[in-house]
Amino acid sequence: MNLAQRVGSARTPWPDLLAATEHLDPPFAVLDVAALRTNAHQLVRRAAGKPIRVASKSIRVRSVIRDALELPGMSGILAYTLPEALWLAEEHEDVVVGYPTMHREALRRLASDEELASRITLMVDSPRHLDLTAEVVGPDGPPIRICLELDVSLRLAGGRLHLGARRSPVHTPEDAAALARQVAAHPRFQLVGLMGYEGQIAGIGDNQPGLSRFAVRAMQHRSAAELAERRAAAVAAVRSVASLEFVNGGGTGSLELTAAEPAVTEVAAGSGLLAPRLFDFYTRFHPQPAAYFVLSVVRRPSPQHATVLGGGWIASGAAGKDRLPTPVWPPGLSLVDREGAGEVQTPLVGDRVDDLGIGDRVWFRHTKAGELSEHVDQMMLVDGDRIVDVVPTYRGEGKVFL
Repeated sequence: MNLAQRVGSARTPWPDLLAATEHLDPPFAVLDVAALRTNAHQLVRRAAGKPIRVASKSIRVRSVIRDALELPGMSGILAYTLPEALWLAEEHEDVVVGYPTMHREALRRLASDEELASRITLMVDSPRHLDLTAEVVGPDGPPIRICLELDVSLRLAGGRLHLGARRSPVHTPEDAAALARQVAAHPRFQLVGLMGYEGQIAGIGDNQPGLSRFAVRAMQHRSAAELAERRAAAVAAVRSVASLEFVNGGGTGSLELTAAEPAVTEVAAGSGLLAPRLFDFYTRFHPQPAAYFVLSVVRRPSPQHATVLGGGWIASGAAGKDRLPTPVWPPGLSLVDREGAGEVQTPLVGDRVDDLGIGDRVWFRHTKAGELSEHVDQMMLVDGDRIVDVVPTYRGEGKVFL
């Protein structure tokens, strides 16, 4: 799969996708290579010259990660667990673990392998992380690379209102500098990076239906302005303690805003490659859906209903209808409110139900990106009207990291 290839004009994918997969038995998952390629180029354009670190959590298919990293403008991996990072670092030289780890066996392996230690950076946000890691890795061996995570949420009303993901307790430049000094005090640790993920901007669409989108836009505008100033001060404070190799920020939904901050040296993205339903509601960018899963109609319990086998591929996050998968082909179908998407069966209603017979297929989109890979062993890569490759997911390679 060549993501660097020139992208074409907008297209209607359904004739090609249907023709390429008509011989397959559901359930199966599909990646539309043309859409994937378009999305990759769009991400690079939005990053405006800042390198994009590929977020593996949002893909979980090694071949897709590998192909993305061959595209000029993408460099390095943002992993989500240390065992995953050790696996990926067997072939990639720059892997940052985006979340703190307490996996002792993985830490011991990292600490005993000079090459892996040079390729992997751990995330910390508290002195306790440092102390527990030091206890496991011991005083002798190659240096352990450390990245600090800065809390980049928006706090209002004296901190009583918190808008953003609850990740790090390190919020102020003073907090960051204090933790940086504690990293520097450990003889085996090497402070190389600072990271902050502004989920209140990157992960919330500013064009949702209804009046709430205006409140979201106002919040994001205020948050971006506050964060640019605070992050720059935090970077300066940490650089007074150590020479940083990178300052990572953002996500798919905030690339152009984060990349515009002079203090940021790289941005992170992954979901934007697959463009799940979560990214249908942004004014700043419009990716093409690239990932689907396909189920069979196995029942017609009434003239108003068609039931597919399976479907309960629910996205993580606060429970709600926006976590459910969405039927997208044939058009005009929807879930039944009282049943939603079931583990073994999902009834559908809508104007096109009459067109569905037992054995027909229904195509769905997942709300999120990488979580789709936890439900299938392989992805069908479709380019034009043919399957050009069949590639294993993490699950297909026998890997389950969370």
